[in-house]
Amino acid sequence: MPEHRIRGKVWILGDNVDTDQIIPARYLVTAEPEKLAPHFMENTIPGLASSISRGDIIVAGRNFGCGSSREHAVRAIQGCGVSLVIAKSFARIFFRNSINLGLPVIEADISVVEGAEVSVDMEKGTIAHGPETTKFEKYPEFLKKIVDSGSIINYAKEELLRQQSQS
Repeated sequence: MPEHRIRGKVWILGDNVDTDQIIPARYLVTAEPEKLAPHFMENTIPGLASSISRGDIIVAGRNFGCGSSREHAVRAIQGCGVSLVIAKSFARIFFRNSINLGLPVIEADISVVEGAEVSVDMEKGTIAHGPETTKFEKYPEFLKKIVDSGSIINYAKEELLRQQSQS
């Protein structure tokens, strides 16, 4: 059963972080998260990728993941070990790429400082940050199942196996 509580240290990114900032185009020769990770935000925040620890959380502003529709941006974030991205808003295709690749993303406006710890309850739809708690819109059941499966491919495989076992 997937973990529905996510706790991690916060890294702050701003508004309009585009996919070319997340992973520069020159690295699109691979889709392997561990090979993309060292280049995460390298032109904008050099050294960030090596500072992130497994389970950390990105908190960003508006329009996170704008730009091209490259899935590599999500894979680079996953390769760094980021467990969740919280942003005021996401570019729609980045949001869906994240879901399809199993990276939880939440639209919420929270005020935290870099290095703070936040705790997210995906089942309750709450983010605890400092003395405050912010509510967010929980995923519809279908999207929840995709994220819980780790990707849309894994979800499809599980569904096929489930259907075969019922026949």
